[in-house]
Amino acid sequence: MLKLAFLLIGPRAFRSHWHVVAVLGLLLMAVGLALAVGMSDGLTQAIYAALGLTFTAAGLVTLLVALSAAPGADRRFALARAILAILAGGVMLASPLLSGWALALPLAAVLALDGANRASAAVVFRVRSWRFLVLCGVAELALAAMMLTEWPLPSDRNMPLCIGLFLTLSGWLLLRLGVLLRNLEDEAAILNLPIFSGRGWYDNAPVLVGDSPEPAGRQDRPLVVRVWTPVGSATAPLDRRLVIDRYVAAIDRNGVVSTGHSALELAPDLYISHYPANEIDQSGVSFVTALRSGAENDVPGRFLPSYEEEIADWCPADATVELWTYDPWRLRAFWAGYRQDNTYNLSNRNCSVVVAAALDATLEGALTSRFPWVRLLRLLMDPDIWVASLIRSRADAMSWTPGFVLDYAAALARVVDRPDRSWHRRLGGFLGQLRGTPRPSQGGMEGSMDGRPDTQPS
Repeated sequence: MLKLAFLLIGPRAFRSHWHVVAVLGLLLMAVGLALAVGMSDGLTQAIYAALGLTFTAAGLVTLLVALSAAPGADRRFALARAILAILAGGVMLASPLLSGWALALPLAAVLALDGANRASAAVVFRVRSWRFLVLCGVAELALAAMMLTEWPLPSDRNMPLCIGLFLTLSGWLLLRLGVLLRNLEDEAAILNLPIFSGRGWYDNAPVLVGDSPEPAGRQDRPLVVRVWTPVGSATAPLDRRLVIDRYVAAIDRNGVVSTGHSALELAPDLYISHYPANEIDQSGVSFVTALRSGAENDVPGRFLPSYEEEIADWCPADATVELWTYDPWRLRAFWAGYRQDNTYNLSNRNCSVVVAAALDATLEGALTSRFPWVRLLRLLMDPDIWVASLIRSRADAMSWTPGFVLDYAAALARVVDRPDRSWHRRLGGFLGQLRGTPRPSQGGMEGSMDGRPDTQPS
């Protein structure tokens, strides 16, 4: 979450204050360690209250927005996210009234699910640091087991320990980011920093020299993310499996696996779409083997020149997201570097990886402000930043897929195209709709999949 927030605001706002970032990191580490070792019950309850109010408010706003959206898969996922956020916030707010076991059980379940997912994904995808990721997953499973057995810590110490570890790791990230910002050159993108380079997805992050021929900010033409979801592109898919079909793959009645596709378009002359030059065998054991991200699965790729050719060669996309605030120069610089190498890898250099990396490149500094610290605080309170950051973490552990790109782009569109639409303003806008009050022109319909202003045709 912190990395994404600093990316959207841009490094220039913080470079001269790198020491402040580092000191904040140290303070956050100190608070996290104090919470983890149980030095202050008052501090524990204050953090519970703050996190509980944040999660509950974000969940309520997401729930209201989801209820006003059109029926469909996106609404169902929004409802699920809202309910989980409300439950998490409610547990934290009610922590003084709950027993240690009541607090430990849901937290242990979350840790166990996340640990199992992280370890299994690392084994399947074999990313660069897959052994370390397996250890992290095993550590989460061990922590979950410790909570349920109440050994070696009593159950009432479980949640403070987990929240303290989370704050400590966040503080370490801030400290490292502050030190790295000190030496970042003006021309280099923040994506060039080592904290973004784990999978090699930002090797083509732009280094810009000179003045931009196309100013960043709100544009007069949209940046369009086009997604062919796995189930939407499969021929006669089997019975729906909601999460698997959306985020991983769909299997048709012939046993063929459809992973979907992602592309990005900036009319009239830029189209990002990466395919393997020859179709990869997507059935059975061959597909599982091809998921490994090592160089042994690198194959020649090809770049399609336009959406019209995509349609002629396959079928239209079944989902789109539009963003109106971006930096065209950064996008063109990224694409000029990426397309020098057509290598395709099903899990490490695929169609969705390039679209997600292009989005990150073009949105750097999209929310730059004269008051960057205020902007940072507001971003950290934005539920869409939490959603986008969660998607990024899942993609880092597995790979970018069309389903991840779809949700990531939609969350980013709501953030960058409505930077002043904080959660309380969204709630006010929703209540205004119930009263029949016209929406302000700078807002937008929160249930839509794009970030267009209301003055644009829908």
